[in-house]
Amino acid sequence: MTDPVLEISRSAFGRNIAAVRERIAPSELLLVMKDDAYGFGVEWAVPQAAQAGVAWFGGYDIATALRIRALTDRRVYAWATSGTAEIEAALSAGIDLGIGSRAYLRDVITTAARMGRTARVHLKIDTGLHRNGFRPEQWPDAVQEALEAERQGALQVVGVWSHLAEASDTEDDAAQRVFLDAVAQLRAAGGSPEVLHLTASAAAWWRPELRGSLSRIGAFCYGIRSADGPALDGLTLIGRLSAEVLSVDEGGVRVGIGAFHGLPSILAGAGVGTPGGRRRILSIAGADMLVAAWDGAAEGQRVTVFGPGGDGESDATSLAERIDTVGEEIITRLTPAVRRVVCD
Repeated sequence: MTDPVLEISRSAFGRNIAAVRERIAPSELLLVMKDDAYGFGVEWAVPQAAQAGVAWFGGYDIATALRIRALTDRRVYAWATSGTAEIEAALSAGIDLGIGSRAYLRDVITTAARMGRTARVHLKIDTGLHRNGFRPEQWPDAVQEALEAERQGALQVVGVWSHLAEASDTEDDAAQRVFLDAVAQLRAAGGSPEVLHLTASAAAWWRPELRGSLSRIGAFCYGIRSADGPALDGLTLIGRLSAEVLSVDEGGVRVGIGAFHGLPSILAGAGVGTPGGRRRILSIAGADMLVAAWDGAAEGQRVTVFGPGGDGESDATSLAERIDTVGEEIITRLTPAVRRVVCD
């Protein structure tokens, strides 16, 4: 194990999923797996999650959704706007599509009709984040167009969804009112959505009154807490990042992980776990980092950058908070030069 290693725990992942499902019940978990399952790897995580009872998976983009589909027959959802070729692949694979613009709605209708398939779609109402989605004044026309396509067999409107800004409880309460009004308009027009989903990790965890029948949760299932947020009861980070001591001299201990492995150079000053206890990172170079020395430091010892079971940071978010970012960025920026080892 001379390379930096991200050791990933299947059992911790399973425990996190169980804790999340219990917390959000009766809302159902839609496990988000964007960015290659937050840097931990889709291929092992999908069957593990399915074994843990997950019935809905979210891939963000169609390419990820197709990877998930190859591993499970559960419901798979993709919500990034895509081109015709990807729409065709998604419809052939039975992937649900999130739609938040008139142009994308028409592309999906046209493609489904040409293929002789019925696209399962979730219409997105913009509740104030303005990331995408139909504005409230656009919603009635979008509903009518979607339901007409449903009558013709090209679409099935199976869901309504949105994103929350999570800027304040007051703003999220207002967003929920917009969301529920959009659902009411769809039902009044003859629609029968199967699922409603408004919340992602933080709102689904802390504000049960905002949850729909589905809750889209990604980071928390992997044990990644929100930046500046409290610890999450019953959840632990599923990965531990460590690297080997390369050399020891009077200037410090040189450890084999650096910016080329995806470790931000501006993390200098953070603490890492060593056999001699917690020590400070003195500097981060391209292929390695310099750490304050400890008694008995020797080549071949391992240093823990983050994760349980070491004296470093217990979670990636603690490192992220030092540089004003989020925990998932610390993990997803790790390059292929960091080996991923999935353990029981």
